[in-house]
Amino acid sequence: MKRLEGRIALVTGASRGIGRATALACAREGAHVVALARTQGALEELDDEIRALGKTVTLVPLDLLDFAGIDRLGAALFQRQKKLDLLVAAAAELGPLSPLPHVKPDDFERTLAIDLTANYRLIRSLDPLLRASGSACAIFLTGGVPEGAHAAYWGPYAAAKAGLEAMVRSYAAEVAHAKIRVHLADPGPTRTALRAKAFPGEAPSVLPKPKTAAEAIVELVCAANAPESGTVIRLGRLAPR
Repeated sequence: MKRLEGRIALVTGASRGIGRATALACAREGAHVVALARTQGALEELDDEIRALGKTVTLVPLDLLDFAGIDRLGAALFQRQKKLDLLVAAAAELGPLSPLPHVKPDDFERTLAIDLTANYRLIRSLDPLLRASGSACAIFLTGGVPEGAHAAYWGPYAAAKAGLEAMVRSYAAEVAHAKIRVHLADPGPTRTALRAKAFPGEAPSVLPKPKTAAEAIVELVCAANAPESGTVIRLGRLAPR
């Protein structure tokens, strides 16, 4: 039997990059995937690939800035599935790489809304479904921010990811006695559109493909001796950061 057979997996940012690769990896392991992304066309292409594997998929064309839509998603999943076994929050917004005084308020707020607030709304909407699983796992992608002096000009993204890590650790502590594992996953440098935008001079060929991170996420979900809930996991080595 495949390791995620009979499980329900919701993946955000499922139209491209690590999110798309994770949706495919979960389907290969037998999960029914709920694929969430803004782009209908890309979701339909994903649908074709998953159905070619002999699995079913539920497409959710939703902008994560539609917070009311996230609320409706939780209600709809409850009506159809009654539970959620796996949440992989892979969607991300780089935002402007600029001196903070030059960042437009709308751009700053959009970056925090997608990278931080939308994940809070997902937790708020999906927590009852995760609790109903009996053995759930929630994974939030983080990382990518340069350290020290190299973090200059990364203000909005860095603030959002710092907030995400604090929030997810708090949630992990809150569900410590429930059957929910919560992880922050750092995929490291990966061949994605966000990485290319952040480092335009970098040769993509030197970076691992999103499939590598996706397979590591599945290993993390299925690990018999999983790392402590709430820690940041370096996916390449499945080691706490």
